[in-house]
Amino acid sequence: MPSRSDKSRPTVAFAHLGCEKNRVDTEHMLGLLAEAGYGVSADERDAAVVVVNTCSFIQDARQESVRTLVELAEQGKQIIIAGCLAQHFQDDLLEALPEARAIVGTGDYQHIVSVLRRVEAGERVKQVSAVPTFIADDRLPRYRTTNESVAYLKVAEGCDYRCAFCIIPKLRGDQRSRPIPSILAEAHALAAQGVKELILISQITTNYGLDLHGKPQLAELLRALGDVEIPWIRVHYAYPTGLTPDVLAAFREVPNVLPYLDLPLQHSHPEILRAMNRPWQADVTAGVLNRVRDQLPEAVVRTTFIVGYPGETEEHFQHLLDFVEQQRFDHVGVFTFSPEEGTPAAALPDPVPREVAEERRDRLMALQQPIAAARNAACVGGIVDVLIEQVHPETGAMIGRCDRFAPEVDGEVHVQPGPGGWLASPGQLVPVRITAAQTYDLVGELIGANDLVRQVRQERRTRG
Repeated sequence: MPSRSDKSRPTVAFAHLGCEKNRVDTEHMLGLLAEAGYGVSADERDAAVVVVNTCSFIQDARQESVRTLVELAEQGKQIIIAGCLAQHFQDDLLEALPEARAIVGTGDYQHIVSVLRRVEAGERVKQVSAVPTFIADDRLPRYRTTNESVAYLKVAEGCDYRCAFCIIPKLRGDQRSRPIPSILAEAHALAAQGVKELILISQITTNYGLDLHGKPQLAELLRALGDVEIPWIRVHYAYPTGLTPDVLAAFREVPNVLPYLDLPLQHSHPEILRAMNRPWQADVTAGVLNRVRDQLPEAVVRTTFIVGYPGETEEHFQHLLDFVEQQRFDHVGVFTFSPEEGTPAAALPDPVPREVAEERRDRLMALQQPIAAARNAACVGGIVDVLIEQVHPETGAMIGRCDRFAPEVDGEVHVQPGPGGWLASPGQLVPVRITAAQTYDLVGELIGANDLVRQVRQERRTRG
């Protein structure tokens, strides 16, 4: 990501770790530095100064962040530590890493230009608000790093829930939503840049607007986004109790809102959910899912679960196995419990041995695999739109995604050239006939106009 720069300003490299929310913060820092005349690069070899936007969600993420920082320090780079690790360990991070020139918290990345200038002047800088309160709007510059056809749009920051296992409220603060006009302005700007898929993110997207209006406003937001010229709008992190009839109606009625529901359920057993401090979910999970499938029958449902939570017995886990077998989710992610210092769950009794938690994770994934394969197999023979993301320069083989696959977390569609060997280009949304299904991926071929006409006529005859 080179940029035009003021030659008096150095080039700054960026290393990004963590989630999509972190990625958006990185892109805003890039935009601010580029606007201020700095060169920016994704290649650390290009720069003496590297900003590392870190993750501190779980222990593995912290270790990856620290490993990256130490490697850069050993290369002689000047390091600016941004993001969740800076927020988490703000009191001693500069002391622990003498090579670090500054730390920037999750609510302070908008100050990155002034931080860098102070570093250039020889200061060591701590720019970390004790309680993050900042939320970006459409006026903050942004330098996108993702595939040009896909963009993430942060509709809110922070979280008001206090799940016992989660450190996010400590790292990101309480929920603060952006006004709808600000979100629309950014969405229209992204559409003008050629974005084909817009992914709405926050910590609890179904609670969007609650802090501004006293009640969630996700349905109103989705309907407003229906006027944006982006063919796919996807919602991540939709908590089950927020899927009200009005929200489901918006999913159903707004043409460019995909019927894709990302529901981080975490568990199924009421006792474990209460221990997770998710009592609002404990008695409604199955009922909500039944209502979703009744009101949005075409919904693609993705979820995540935590196994090995303190106190989880074999009976609790069997309840989860039965639940997954009954619900037949399209996509499932499974994590073993990670005790996070500073969270209530870290002090809970009856820890589950790591080897037991890992064995349960493997059993749950083994149960899910044939379900995922069957859900994919139902697509064979159909024609779906596929967003092409890669084209092999020699073979012409293409890789993309249909609307049932979100970027990076779900599967892919492997696409063969169409009649006459014609190819699609990255960023194109093209019709593909699905010819085969694998456990997680689909296989298909580009189709031409004749195939489309034949398909429509066949469908009309079938309907009578």
